[in-house]
Amino acid sequence: MNEKPLSRLGLLHLWVVYLVWSSTYLAFKVGVSNGFAPFWMGATRFIPAALLLLLYARWQGFRVRLSGAEAIRLALSGAMLWLGGNGLILVATQYVPSGYVALMIATTPIWTALLEGLLERRRPPKLLLAGLLVGLAGIFLLNAPQLSEGAPTHLLASLLLILSPLMWAGGTLYTQRKAPDLRPEVVSGYQQLFGGLGFLLLSWALGEDWAAPNLLGWAANLYLIVFASLIAYTSYILAVRLLPLSLVTTYAYVNPVFALLLGWLLLKEPIGLWTLAGSALVLVGVGLVFKGQSRPTPPSA
Repeated sequence: MNEKPLSRLGLLHLWVVYLVWSSTYLAFKVGVSNGFAPFWMGATRFIPAALLLLLYARWQGFRVRLSGAEAIRLALSGAMLWLGGNGLILVATQYVPSGYVALMIATTPIWTALLEGLLERRRPPKLLLAGLLVGLAGIFLLNAPQLSEGAPTHLLASLLLILSPLMWAGGTLYTQRKAPDLRPEVVSGYQQLFGGLGFLLLSWALGEDWAAPNLLGWAANLYLIVFASLIAYTSYILAVRLLPLSLVTTYAYVNPVFALLLGWLLLKEPIGLWTLAGSALVLVGVGLVFKGQSRPTPPSA
């Protein structure tokens, strides 16, 4: 029996996810290099994007009014996903190349699978453990040259880029387990709104300069609002509906590679042997995790 042909529209949306989500790290770098303080950049991105999503949801007739319990859940998950996961990326991007950031964030599926196993108190599959070890080896290779020089800002960035995917993984799992009965657009809108308000509060508390960004910095943030938060998000949802999930999740492999190439091509970020070796190990580690999750998990002892 012949397999059903892949949806051309689904493949088009998947390519949008590949290209746009890969370029977000480049936009982060352009923004913080052109006057944007990290938390002010997050606030000015997520609050407008959230309001647009919620206005769209209201226009479509979806329920947007929250109960108290729903608001607490969405505020907590939004803080973990956006303020923690994305905010730490913005801070780290001040000190390291955009391609390096993307490769470190590529470990997110590894941390997600590890946290999920811990929460469910089940023995992790051998492939997951292998993926974790290989991924950690890749992280070590990515950081070895700079850490051997004792660069404190690189060490800080490395720690933040390990904590960031952990926060994103935790927020994702919390969302899955405590998701309110709302449309995905509404959930995403409120998560980004609460995250954006957290960015705004931190930006004010830290005394960030709100007038510093130049035109290029604002252009980078506008790109993130329109393309990353709205268009690519919609394309991802449609790709999941139109294509096999195993194909859609290949963005975890493709995006770091595209981000590395974009940083090299547009920002002249160096790509050395350590970077190539480390990135290869990180992607192999992610692949082992995906493969391990597709097999039955042995019961816990």
